[in-house]
Amino acid sequence: MSAQAPVLVASDLDRTLIYSAAALALTMPDPRAPRLLCVEVHESRPLSYMTETAAQLLADLGDSAVFVPTTTRTRKQYQRINLPGPAPTYAICANGGHLLVDGVSDLDWHARVTARLADECAPLDEVRAHLEETADPLWLRKLRIAEDLFVYLVVERELLPEDWVKEFAVWAEERGWTVSLQGRKIYAVPKPLTKSAAMREVARRTGASLTLAAGDSLLDADLLLAADRGWRPGHGELADAGWTAPAVSALPERGVLAGERILREFLRGARQGAV
Repeated sequence: MSAQAPVLVASDLDRTLIYSAAALALTMPDPRAPRLLCVEVHESRPLSYMTETAAQLLADLGDSAVFVPTTTRTRKQYQRINLPGPAPTYAICANGGHLLVDGVSDLDWHARVTARLADECAPLDEVRAHLEETADPLWLRKLRIAEDLFVYLVVERELLPEDWVKEFAVWAEERGWTVSLQGRKIYAVPKPLTKSAAMREVARRTGASLTLAAGDSLLDADLLLAADRGWRPGHGELADAGWTAPAVSALPERGVLAGERILREFLRGARQGAV
């Protein structure tokens, strides 16, 4: 890898590189299912997986690029994940709210983010109060505040009215917030809180010559648009919406095999870019 102009790879984690048992989408005959590596355990239970092949590809990627895990997870949730390969120097948590450098949050970056949120969108307390008033206990399982930056709900999808999500999204949009439905979680995130802003900061610090990115949800769209090249899997919010962009490749693979394909694309792109 060229020390003067590294390739930066910023990737979403959940349902992009790592997968819960429910999201694996193992549609092939059982004897042909890929071998899986568990990369997250929580409260003594295995939670997230990647294929063994994907694990090797990720380890190899560290030799060709600056790999930056880029997640909406809180710092605590991110630190449960044990990814193959060398520990990343940089990681983006809380949808860009925290930039970790060698595992420690960069306080200057966090202060810049919180100042921008205070200036540009409705406060978290207003959004939380609205959710407490309108979310129905029939389908609401948990309401969580993440890092004092955004809020998410854990819901029973089969009981969740589609109209409620649409109405909440309109309400949030008027106040400078974005709503994203991912599996059993509904995220409400301030619009200025973005993965792309944090990725640009890492690119600035590393002097990256080329940025590659991948993600599956609405909260990844800005990241994909900001990168020189991007990939999205055949599942998730973006795939369901048929979302595309000129520099973003829509892959056909779904589930854990999509994670493997994305890592192949990253490795190919990083090696070409580092020449």
